[in-house]
Amino acid sequence: MVEKMVAMICKELELRKNFLPAGAPIQTIYFGGGTPSILKASHLDQILHTIYKFYNTDIKELTLEANPDDLSSEKLLDWKSMDFDRLSIGVQSFDQKILAYYNRAHNALESFQAIDKAKKADFEKLSIDLIYGFPSEDHGIWEKDLFTALEMDPGHISSYALTVEPKTALGKWTQLGEFKEADEDYVAEQFEHLMESCQQSGYIQYEISNFGKPGHFALHNTNYWKNTAYLGIGPGAHSYDGKHRGSNISNNVAYIKKMSENTPPYHIEEMSGLDICNEYILTSLRTIWGTDLKYIEKTFQVSLDQIHRQMMDSLLQEKMVQIKEGFLFLEPKGKLLADSIAASLFVH
Repeated sequence: MVEKMVAMICKELELRKNFLPAGAPIQTIYFGGGTPSILKASHLDQILHTIYKFYNTDIKELTLEANPDDLSSEKLLDWKSMDFDRLSIGVQSFDQKILAYYNRAHNALESFQAIDKAKKADFEKLSIDLIYGFPSEDHGIWEKDLFTALEMDPGHISSYALTVEPKTALGKWTQLGEFKEADEDYVAEQFEHLMESCQQSGYIQYEISNFGKPGHFALHNTNYWKNTAYLGIGPGAHSYDGKHRGSNISNNVAYIKKMSENTPPYHIEEMSGLDICNEYILTSLRTIWGTDLKYIEKTFQVSLDQIHRQMMDSLLQEKMVQIKEGFLFLEPKGKLLADSIAASLFVH
């Protein structure tokens, strides 16, 4: 199955070699989607060689997502030899009970070992993922998780609120009434603690859910937030060329079947100017660089502060946002409501 999947991914890479706008070379490659670390070095090498063969590249960052239980010193050496310079480890929590609730394959000890091995392998950029918002009477669990993460001193931390998906173990327990999601105030309190603790430890919150020390920001994600075109390959991947949005079917078997039959495994939809504008507002407002109001006016012929004058005045008065030198930024208070604030400024 794995061999076939890798072959089909390489086939899709060749099939879509003209998807991205001509001109600027590809600068970042990101192996994500859950468990790319289970691939053999030969599989990764095969995919990389296909990219280098069919695409114009000038790689500035090469990232691999990894689960703690997949990491070994041998794998790390293999990845380094292939020029991977950024590793994102899916820790989620250092608490064994919470990991069990999340149905994670790794244990807390393996998380510590994985981070230690990655540091010894001298990865230039190391990131860990954490999840907050787990409902517990012991409010100290999240504080301990965060303290532990900061003590480990990775260059980058990504942290997201717990979301309960229907087809997961947590989703089933929630339906049965055996698990109750945390209330909004509890989650907001943990998010505020996250922001304060990371700032005190020298991290910059350059995007709502991403904290990096200087020189450790994720270039790949930053390009996405700045409305740069990107190509996603494989089951469940998404793409954007500046005018069209693409999404691949997520089922592995169906993906392989379609690719084997030379049938495109993706759906492409043309985006209207307003769709692109709203997507830019949503992603850019979450970042430290803010939303360029002059860019919106020039590119989409839309003046946000005129169309949403009343809403903008209200947000400014409530200190949710600020406007500085033509850019719209979230205030600390507004970061708790980033997506809803962005949605209130959408152009229809």
